[in-house]
Amino acid sequence: MRLIHLALLACTAFALTSCNDTLDTVEADVSHIKNKVGHPLSPARLAEMQKKDMERNAPIMIRIFKEEGALEIWKAKRDNRFDKIAEYQICAWSGKLGPKVKEGDRQAPEGFYNLTPGHMNPNSSYYLAINTGFPNRYDQANGRSGTNLMIHGACSSSGCYSMTDAQVLEIYAFARDAFTGGQKTIQLQAFPFRMTAENMVRHRHSENLDFWKMLKVGYDNFEVTKRPPEVNVCEKKYVFNQQTEGGSFNASAQCPAMSTPPALANALAGYGKTYDLAYEKAVKKYDGMAWYDPSEAERKAVVADKRKGREAAYAPTGSSLKAGKLMKEAEFAALMDKKNHVTPVLTPQAPAATASTPRPATPQQSPVSTGQTAIASNTTQPAAGMTTASVPVPSMNPLAFAPQQAPEPEKKKPFWKLWATE
Repeated sequence: MRLIHLALLACTAFALTSCNDTLDTVEADVSHIKNKVGHPLSPARLAEMQKKDMERNAPIMIRIFKEEGALEIWKAKRDNRFDKIAEYQICAWSGKLGPKVKEGDRQAPEGFYNLTPGHMNPNSSYYLAINTGFPNRYDQANGRSGTNLMIHGACSSSGCYSMTDAQVLEIYAFARDAFTGGQKTIQLQAFPFRMTAENMVRHRHSENLDFWKMLKVGYDNFEVTKRPPEVNVCEKKYVFNQQTEGGSFNASAQCPAMSTPPALANALAGYGKTYDLAYEKAVKKYDGMAWYDPSEAERKAVVADKRKGREAAYAPTGSSLKAGKLMKEAEFAALMDKKNHVTPVLTPQAPAATASTPRPATPQQSPVSTGQTAIASNTTQPAAGMTTASVPVPSMNPLAFAPQQAPEPEKKKPFWKLWATE
């Protein structure tokens, strides 16, 4: 009997450990915390850092996945590779999958953003907040507008990524410690979903597919290197980890002559072959099917019971995966026609025979596999109707940190040279 009890305890401990490795709910009571801005990370979190060979003040990166409702903290190890140290369930995000386009559309941003100490707001009405940096250079070049898009507490969103107060307390501490350690900017990567081959096929009918293909190039670069990619914008498009030959990047102007470092290009090609095989398999799996992306109201309905007994401002929105559904393409088209009062045009499905055919890489673009999009070429024309908008970037918060002058560019070893030595 004693052995049975020990076995049950061991299994329970293993299950709890596995759960904590994938998702941190962090539902601690924060009402007793007097100094929320300086509140330290827990001893358990610091022990996990030590186990993963991370310095307490080492750089971090933040990744967000809307559909899965997940926010991840990745932290640099002593070998300069990043590893995931925490993952949280997002309490509320507004709108549907897809980027923020204009003020008031209730959409939460998607893209690549740089966070500075000035984006930290210790005096937020929503417990604590970190400005996402929207609109960035890409958003401005494409005429997108919006202000005060945050990661904050209170579990209530109108274009933001809202966490519980306990969660944002820890996220804020991760960012604070990284800035204290000397990190100048923290990269925020906000995606509609984990950009796997299956997810790309499942969402192949979305009007946002071309935009998501562009984001996927940056996603792939991180998956291959486990280092935040160097992000630039030209011809109103994102470009990642590109070496230039004497030119400079301008968000709305023609891209300079650029190329992908050979070692990285080879690694991306290998990654792409594996992706192509998975994509071909997914095309067969979802043949004749389309994914219905639920509205915010439909997501809220799934978690309506969570609001019972809570203050009115508490507004969890639920998971897109739980509220959405797979439908036959004909049923999906009829539903979209009913919602939009127009005849929808479904994106043609790529034949399975060509799904794994690699696309040739040119000196000005990274290798691209099925479901991705090429990095901007010098012949790309601006999209019709697009104009450059002079939208101001979020202003620095003078209460967060003392005003800082723009730092001199660091003379650091390019990441691809560091990576190529391994």
